[in-house]
This record gives sequence, structure tokens and C-alpha cells, in this order.
Amino acid sequence: MLRALTLLAYVVHVGAGMTGLTAGTIALIARKGGYVHRRAGSVFVAAMVIMAILAGYLAVAVPDQLVNLFVAAFTLYLLTTAWMTVRRKPGSAGLFESIALIIGLCLCAPFAILSIQLATGMTPTFKSAVPFKGPVLIAVYTATAVLALAAIGDARVVFGGGISGAPRIARHLWRMCLGLTMATGSAFTNGFARLLPGPYHVPPAFFYPQFVPLAVLLYWMIRVRFTGWYRQAGFGETA
Repeated sequence: MLRALTLLAYVVHVGAGMTGLTAGTIALIARKGGYVHRRAGSVFVAAMVIMAILAGYLAVAVPDQLVNLFVAAFTLYLLTTAWMTVRRKPGSAGLFESIALIIGLCLCAPFAILSIQLATGMTPTFKSAVPFKGPVLIAVYTATAVLALAAIGDARVVFGGGISGAPRIARHLWRMCLGLTMATGSAFTNGFARLLPGPYHVPPAFFYPQFVPLAVLLYWMIRVRFTGWYRQAGFGETA
């Protein structure tokens, strides 16, 4: 019974991930703030939430995958805070933002501990089927830095009573794009790579697609932060 449930969770997890990847790509290339962008973004968030919840279950059900529980929580945190940023009235904050700050700090703590352990050569507290080497090690350090910055951003929202203008659009933008980056990386290096013949391996080219959302993110962050684009495009206080 448990094996069947785990298999079902895996199938739905993969399906939700592919749906999220497709919807996220559409949202990425669609006109920002338009109907297609908004609808595709909503589908992306919903699919990724389902994917992350099931990833959390699989992290517990499958041996030596506990670290993925934190990755799943990280994904949920990024996407829900990104979605709520544009749902919340500009310049306002409530219980959700306070809870998000607490969650952000709680997520940052284990990543910080793991980063310190890996950097000092200590035995990691968290076990993983994938060795903490090369790209995986870089991913851990990057996640730690991103979570620290995200928690700082949450603190600014909570203690500043909200966020508005370009910072609000930028907050939504980088959290959504980072979520898409994680989905793309997982799809190519942990999903599509398993379809290749022979033992499981990840060709170097499979690491490249995840940099596309990051490049797009850099482009839009520059436009939003330094050109006043969101006002010129008639966005005002919307995303």
C-alpha cells in the first residue's frame, strides 16, 4: 500500500513539475502583467506547490532523501511569498508576511548549518543520495545565501509595514524566476537525465537550461530597478 502511494506521489510529482515548467516558461515570455502572464503564473504556482508538497513526502518516504525536504520547503516559501507579494495591497503587510519571515529564518538555519559543516569538513548532519560535491555543493552555498537575503527582505517588509513600487515588482520577480530556475534544474539534471541510456549520469549540457531563467531575471531586474519600466508600461502598483 505504501509502495503504491509512493509511486502515485512520484507520478503526480513529475506531472506537476512538467506542468509548472511549461506554465512558468509561458509566463516568462508572455507580456508582463497581461492576461496570459497572469494565468500562466497562477498555473505555475499551483503546479509547483503540488510538486513541492509531494517532493516533501518523497523526501521522507525514500531513504537518503531528507535534504530534499528542505528544498521542497524552500520552493514553497519562494513561490507563495512571490505570489502573495502581488496579491497583497501595496504598502501593507499582515500575518502572512510575519509567518513567512519566521519560515524563512527556520529554512535558513539548517542550510547555514549544512554550509558550515561542508566548508569546515565536518560530517553533514543531513544525508543525501547525491554527494555534496561540485554543482551540488555550489547549490547548497547558493541556497544559503539566497535564503539569508530572502529572510532579510521579509524582515524589511514586516518591520517596514509593507512594500510598494519597483521593490515590490522586483521581489515578486526574483522569487518567481528562482522558482522556475529550480524547476528547470530539477527537470534536466534529475529528471530528463534519468531517461538517457546507461547508468544515471548528467551530461554537462543538461546544466545549461537552468541558467536561462536567471539570465531573463537579470534582464528584468535591471529594467525594473533602473529604467522605471513598470511605470512606463502602465503597471503602476500592479505586477
